[in-house]
Amino acid sequence: MSITAKSIKILWSAAAGHCSFRGCPQRLCFHEAGDSAPFTLGEMAHIRGDKSDANRHDATQTQRERDDYINLILLCPTHHTLIDRKENEARFSVDVLHAMKSEHESAILARMGGARDLDRDNIFHQIFGLMTENFESWVRYGPQSELAMSHPHDTSAYAVWLSERLATIVPNNRTIAEAIRARRDVFRAEELKDVAKFLIHVRSYEMWVADEIEYAAVTRFPAEFEAMIRSGVDGGI
Repeated sequence: MSITAKSIKILWSAAAGHCSFRGCPQRLCFHEAGDSAPFTLGEMAHIRGDKSDANRHDATQTQRERDDYINLILLCPTHHTLIDRKENEARFSVDVLHAMKSEHESAILARMGGARDLDRDNIFHQIFGLMTENFESWVRYGPQSELAMSHPHDTSAYAVWLSERLATIVPNNRTIAEAIRARRDVFRAEELKDVAKFLIHVRSYEMWVADEIEYAAVTRFPAEFEAMIRSGVDGGI
């Protein structure tokens, strides 16, 4: 048994690609690596230890339970090492690690909820910025990017694209969707159809990333929504 692709995707997405250790700001995916290929640093640590001699090991757990998202926390290498030192077992108990994970993921969600006081112009600019970041991520690291096309059999190139989907695209989509739900009133009646198409796209895309549906079932990103947002940002409101 090993950690499933679904658990990996949920863990990276919920943590937004950052270390979940309390107070650690470490980003775990690096794209601007100079002459080196982009790389990831994130380590999926078991909260209840995987091996019988590991910290916090629970012999009553099944291997499936050990490798499930619920029993994992995303950490930088420094803090993964720290929590697994024998002398630190009491300090970093199961409850402490679950609390850290919950606090970090809650903070990510809270940052997505900051749109309630924004007006139409600010909402449109926020959405446009996040869509632009997602597009650049796809251009640089997606399946049709120069990186992917020049290294078609390189698993590390695919790993970077997987990380980008989990650490950038899914969190950005969630932020946009939350902003829309918080201030749906700023959209005109004739715009709501395109807004609905985008929200359906976001839900289906995240279901695919979580391995809940096939890629063929993902609704395509609505060009009409992008055109509407771009028009607002360019002053066409």
